[in-house]
Amino acid sequence: MAIAEHEVLIERDAMAVYQYLLDATNLPAWRSDVRSVKLVQGPGGTRGAVYRKMVAGRSGLSIPAELEITHVRPGAEIQFHVVSGPATRWGGYYLSTEEAGTRVRFSMEAKREGRFGVLGKRPFFNGMLQRRVSSDVAQLDRLKNVLELQPAV
Repeated sequence: MAIAEHEVLIERDAMAVYQYLLDATNLPAWRSDVRSVKLVQGPGGTRGAVYRKMVAGRSGLSIPAELEITHVRPGAEIQFHVVSGPATRWGGYYLSTEEAGTRVRFSMEAKREGRFGVLGKRPFFNGMLQRRVSSDVAQLDRLKNVLELQPAV
């Protein structure tokens, strides 16, 4: 099991940040490992919506993974579950309003399952998974840059 979190202060209002994060098709703009995302089930940006994302694999090939939105609280929280791929992941974005903008905390935990589950018993592979999850949440800094470069609405 790997767990990581990271937070940033974005100079935008909470609803603008929330709406941007709620649309998973925006992931390729700020996540370097996500190549594309498309909605495959349910209404976009709602609880139960499922998105298929293509992520960069170690061999340079794209690996499909499906992300389901499991909980939303407008302007404050979005939780998701990555239901396919080499590791099952649960995560969320937690927003709070501050005078200078919106504080966003991105937390994630991951566990290798299925045919990759045997790798979770080896410390080397656990370390790799921990580094990957830590790297994923640290990309929140890129989200800050993307949103602050856009004109405020």
